[in-house]
Amino acid sequence: MSTLILTVFVIYTLLILLIAHFTSRKSNNDTFFTGNRKSPWFVVAYGMIGASLSGVTFMSVPGNVYTGQFTYFGIVLGYIIGYAVIALVLLPLYYKLNLTSIYSYLEMRFGRRSEKTGAAFFLLSRLLGSALRMYLVVFVLYEFVFKAWGIPFWVPAVIFIALILVYTFKGGIKTVVWTDTLQTTFLLLAAIITVVCILKELNISIPELLKASSEQGYTKLFEIDPNHNRFWLKQIISGAFITIVMTGLDQDMMQKNMTCKSLRDAQKNVMTSSILFIVVNIIFLCLGASLIYYAQQTGFQLHVNESGVVVNDKIFPAIAFSFSKFTSIVFVIGLVAAGYSSADGTLTALTTTFCFNFLNFGSRTDLSEEQKLKTRKQIHICFAILYLLVIIAFRPFHNQSLIDKVFEIAGYTYGPLLGLYTFGLFVKSRKPNDRYVPYIAVASPILSYILNLYSKTLFNGYQFGFEILIVNGLITFIALLAVSSKVTSDNKTEKISL
Repeated sequence: MSTLILTVFVIYTLLILLIAHFTSRKSNNDTFFTGNRKSPWFVVAYGMIGASLSGVTFMSVPGNVYTGQFTYFGIVLGYIIGYAVIALVLLPLYYKLNLTSIYSYLEMRFGRRSEKTGAAFFLLSRLLGSALRMYLVVFVLYEFVFKAWGIPFWVPAVIFIALILVYTFKGGIKTVVWTDTLQTTFLLLAAIITVVCILKELNISIPELLKASSEQGYTKLFEIDPNHNRFWLKQIISGAFITIVMTGLDQDMMQKNMTCKSLRDAQKNVMTSSILFIVVNIIFLCLGASLIYYAQQTGFQLHVNESGVVVNDKIFPAIAFSFSKFTSIVFVIGLVAAGYSSADGTLTALTTTFCFNFLNFGSRTDLSEEQKLKTRKQIHICFAILYLLVIIAFRPFHNQSLIDKVFEIAGYTYGPLLGLYTFGLFVKSRKPNDRYVPYIAVASPILSYILNLYSKTLFNGYQFGFEILIVNGLITFIALLAVSSKVTSDNKTEKISL
């Protein structure tokens, strides 16, 4: 079985490398950073599904049904609001300024320190969040394939990162846009085929499955307790803001959107993605219900940790590998697709952000294109190594579902970005003192963490969920307002009024 799975992995990887070969021909720095702004919008929209899902959605969303029922759907509904904000507010700004890195806006609006602060928070957040997504993929392959051969955990981690480095090295974002279409296809096929196989095995239909799951409480959509961290209104609001920051203020996701030929195409791409994303998440929630129902009907023993608690992230892989050779292969293909889609764009975006916001590729005239090319490749390799180290370092800390952990990290690291962009876009009559912005951006997550830690005591039993992101952004916004001064007609510039 392990040999067969490894063969499937190799074949799929060769297919990715073949796509990379064709998309990276005659590539240059512009190809790597912007895809020459020639990507068809529908290709980007479809590929964005795989990029947004990643390994966390692939395993954690189905597994999370065991403890969280269908309450994740509230967050998915919030995505629609978030995507609308991106399409109508953020994309017009990015296209108007013709940005390569979206954090260049912060320099135009506030100053150099603000630009570097925003870029640094993106680097930290994306490096951690995406590495955890990739970690989950490596973890499962290690547990169910490599571990039996006595191969240490770091080996498959190195293999994955090395392969991603190879196929993004030349074509960059152009290659990622096209490979993401393949990743999305196999992610969806893996989920759909698994559900079909389980239904066939149990001789049950989707309506019958959902009815049985509902009777056991697994299809609960909305939590009505206001103090619960999954309260339905908090879920929807959090979903909206998560989308705004983790897509609209995220270089990885927006870099793909900005490869479209025009603003109109980019907007069509975003709104189409929002609709598709709802359908796809419903599929994954139904997958979770089918996995749990299968375990109950067959007596399948779910994996537990040292404390006897079921490990949600192991539910899907454990059942897929025990079901049949076919479902094992399907699962591995979907898992590999999830791994590649969660890391390739991130690696490209990290490189882009560092090159444009710290090395000033956009304005420097002292570097030739050849020198920029050499520097860009060196940075790309360095971020791949950092990515690998984070994956390996997280190994001892994984004992439950990672999807909550990913959103928790986003709540603290994207909060300052939310505050900065909100102030920049909606308080045009004032400008913060650029000198204080880095201190505010560091203090805000710390204060948010303290509030979250003592929320039950301070707020009469209230528990923060993903909405800690909003609190974090609000603290940043208020602090920026406190250190700002009114922009007068004497010093008001075109850049400040953007």
